[in-house]
Amino acid sequence: MKTSFFKILTVVALVVFSSCKDKAKEAETTAAEEAAVAEVTAVTYNAVADKSMVEWKGFKPTGSHTGTISVANGSVKVNDGTIESGDFTIDMNSIVVTDIPAEDEGNGKLRGHLTSADFFDVEKFPSAKFEVTGIETVDGKTMLSGNLTMKDATNNISFPVTTAMDGDTMTLTSETFTIDRSKWNVKYGSKSFFDGLGDKFINDDIELKVTLVAEKAAMDS
Repeated sequence: MKTSFFKILTVVALVVFSSCKDKAKEAETTAAEEAAVAEVTAVTYNAVADKSMVEWKGFKPTGSHTGTISVANGSVKVNDGTIESGDFTIDMNSIVVTDIPAEDEGNGKLRGHLTSADFFDVEKFPSAKFEVTGIETVDGKTMLSGNLTMKDATNNISFPVTTAMDGDTMTLTSETFTIDRSKWNVKYGSKSFFDGLGDKFINDDIELKVTLVAEKAAMDS
């Protein structure tokens, strides 16, 4: 009996450890800050909407779902290859589910639920916005900080990014990071707001990865 008991404990421990290890680190989240202001010498790069996106992954006890959200527009100001300021708008109506075939009924149901008032309420809040507040190097990583406005809440988040320049094109790519949706009042199935959910809850954590492709503005060419 003892041997079986310890085997069960070992399996449980492995599952918990694996779940924790596999989930991306949560972005440092604080109160909103003043937007960054670029030097007059900074060069403007405008977002290329059809090449820029936010990838997402949501979790529940029985599994996970993945998808993308499009970047509608935005720009960043760059000096000597470093971002000094900028902002971009995320089109919340563009939520796509990628782990369920598009032709399956479940895809439409999940997308409909995510866009409904239960989750992101895109009819009332059709866009989200990220506004740069600072960038710094921490432990060898470039950390981008900015105010993320989603629904009726704004919080400042910081996450690691890399940038690459190719002629007149700049690509910013973040590491995968996690945000706590409850901090933006996305309440459905959240233990942060509701008791007695049992195994029907949905994790507050959402993994995100940002890809922003931007081209040098014509007037700066």
